[in-house]
Amino acid sequence: MAHPPRFDEKAARRVEAVYTSPDVAGQRALILRALELRPGERVLDVGVGPGFLARELAEAAGPSGALRGIDLSPAMLELARRRLEGLPQASLQEGDALRLPFGEGEFDAAVSIQVYEYVEDVGAALAELHRVLRPGGRAAILDTDWGSLVWRAGDAARARRILEAWDEHLADPHLPRTLAARLRGAGFEILRREAIPILNPEYGPETYSVGMISLVVPFVIGRRGVTKEEAKAWAEDLKGLGERGEYFFSLNRYLFLVRKPPME
Repeated sequence: MAHPPRFDEKAARRVEAVYTSPDVAGQRALILRALELRPGERVLDVGVGPGFLARELAEAAGPSGALRGIDLSPAMLELARRRLEGLPQASLQEGDALRLPFGEGEFDAAVSIQVYEYVEDVGAALAELHRVLRPGGRAAILDTDWGSLVWRAGDAARARRILEAWDEHLADPHLPRTLAARLRGAGFEILRREAIPILNPEYGPETYSVGMISLVVPFVIGRRGVTKEEAKAWAEDLKGLGERGEYFFSLNRYLFLVRKPPME
């Protein structure tokens, strides 16, 4: 799930709630299968968020392996630390994707989920990821193309302004379109690419999209001329569509599995 790099405690809790949705849980399962982490491996989570994926990675690495995680947000790190309690192979610290606080070739594998779309200098961040992986090490990277969003609304013009304002929470709301070339430029081999759609044809409290409403509304107020009343009216419109059985939401995320070339 997407989250701005520096979330306060309230926003971090909202993100945590969205991450409990079956939509995002299914995404984590796909990432774990793609990465094929083995016991004893060292894995890095760049942008650990509330720590759901980090816990699963730490468990896969096992007591003989290691999970290291970074995030810019102290509030996110606090949530993740609680989630990783009882796993001594896991440790977290505040850190930036542009300056990873680790040595060269330190990790067998890495993940970076919904992070690089927030980074202004993606090339520098990917170079850092390449540096900390050992030769032959692999990484799973996932970001969203918000241009793929289809979200039904009764007032299309109001919804368009709100979603354009929401795009301002990202450095690049369309990063997946250029990510393959950027990865190759950083020295990675691309092993696999996959679209991961989120489809919510119904309005339900357990869905990704309904959870996202609580993040979008406070962010967009005052941006692109969006008023508090308009943002709340948009949210109420979505709820009304759900009550009438007319709700629809679809969004594409893209998974890139890459490898640092092995030494010859």
